[in-house]
Amino acid sequence: MRIDKLLANIGFGSRKEVKQLLKTGAVKVEGEPIKDPKTHVDPDNQHITVNEEKVEYKEFVYLLMNKPAGYLSATEDEYQETVIDLLEMEDAVYLPFPVGRLDKDTEGLLLLTNDGQLSHQLLSPKKHVPKTYYAVILGEVTEEDIEAFKNGVTLDDGYLTKPAILEILTAGNQSTIHITITEGKFHQVKRMFESVGKKVTYLKRISMGPIVLDEDELKIGEYRDLTDEEIEALRNAKPIEL
Repeated sequence: MRIDKLLANIGFGSRKEVKQLLKTGAVKVEGEPIKDPKTHVDPDNQHITVNEEKVEYKEFVYLLMNKPAGYLSATEDEYQETVIDLLEMEDAVYLPFPVGRLDKDTEGLLLLTNDGQLSHQLLSPKKHVPKTYYAVILGEVTEEDIEAFKNGVTLDDGYLTKPAILEILTAGNQSTIHITITEGKFHQVKRMFESVGKKVTYLKRISMGPIVLDEDELKIGEYRDLTDEEIEALRNAKPIEL
């Protein structure tokens, strides 16, 4: 990889700004100043420094966020804040994007990466990657609802959902539930409950495939890198049928 592209990719400025940086002799490879922006380097096997600070380069970034309400699951928006605004610059420079989306007012587990292949794999309808949510429901959730969700319900646009697992945590005029689905239709969980005459007043995703949100580890608005084991587990996630 060219040295100017490498440094631009990890946030040292535009290609033009990186060329000016190179001219100062601040960039060294194996201790030797590099001034030619066309110089090819191997960041995995060569020691590269800028102002004596080691350059850490990675091709892909994999992040697990506990998304707060009020942020769009998008990379940019002219008027509203997005989940990218919550990232430190050292992570944002890799241009990660949300894997799927959570509604603006929905909280919880959100994966971000710049690995398009993995994102496609996780979102593919053929993969049936399960996603589990905790929700507060206005109205009493019943055994009839469990059976209806198990068979699939018809949304307001006539779409018949795939089977979902509904678990009642507390019942009453305001119920709490867990629901597991394998799709990602627009406002799907909210629309599923609307189809049985109830309203979601709070929604939080707590797992996606093999990745489970640990709220003791990640507070609302915080994020961390996925471990190598978690990344491998996502790559090997098997299709399931509910």
